[in-house]
Amino acid sequence: MNLPKGLSITYLGHASFKIGTPGGKLVFIDPWLAGNPRCPAEHHRQDRADLILITHGHFDHLTADVVPLARATGATVVAMPEVCAFLSRQGLERFEQMNKGGTISVQGLRVTMTNAFHSSGAQAEDGSVVYAGDPAGYILETEDGFRLYHAGDTCVFGDMRLIGELYRPHVAMLPIGDRFTMGPVEAAYAIQLLGVKCVIPMHYATFPLLTGTPEALREATRDIEGLEIVVMEPGQTLAG
Repeated sequence: MNLPKGLSITYLGHASFKIGTPGGKLVFIDPWLAGNPRCPAEHHRQDRADLILITHGHFDHLTADVVPLARATGATVVAMPEVCAFLSRQGLERFEQMNKGGTISVQGLRVTMTNAFHSSGAQAEDGSVVYAGDPAGYILETEDGFRLYHAGDTCVFGDMRLIGELYRPHVAMLPIGDRFTMGPVEAAYAIQLLGVKCVIPMHYATFPLLTGTPEALREATRDIEGLEIVVMEPGQTLAG
């Protein structure tokens, strides 16, 4: 994978990523750290974050680590209004609320919220489940115009073709674990719809129930010319 100078992508396991931008910003997407069995111990504590993008309200994307990370770093959380309301009740104050189809400019970056098909509910302290808005994905455009697509937890859907045509992502982070998201066969079709040539598989191997594998994705995409599937190990960083 050829990344622009100054851009870095660190995989933290499951669907969690840390993006370092050419302008020096640190962006976390769905940070699940200390409780994540795939996140290396040296990454459980993070001392700096500028933005935190939240795709939806499940424990492995929202309720485990977002509040401690945002409190420790003063990061701005970007999310659905319902997610922001949930986090505000836990004392967070720095938000950028948005919804699907919208684009915001924040800290020199452009963030677009895209559609996703999944469920979304945040667990409150008393164990009850609170409605957390719709699930979503994100297009993150860095200062130099490089675009990353994090699909969030989703099945394949036909309008991924529109995401590809509108935003032309250079890299797509796609779930492949099956059962709770699309599996390798569906992800292969998503790749064709998006027209993307560089894909990072995510949301697999965390639990035994997630049976999709990068090898199965490679097999399902063997006829897609020019495709690069970049399998990242948790804790691994790619840098330009």
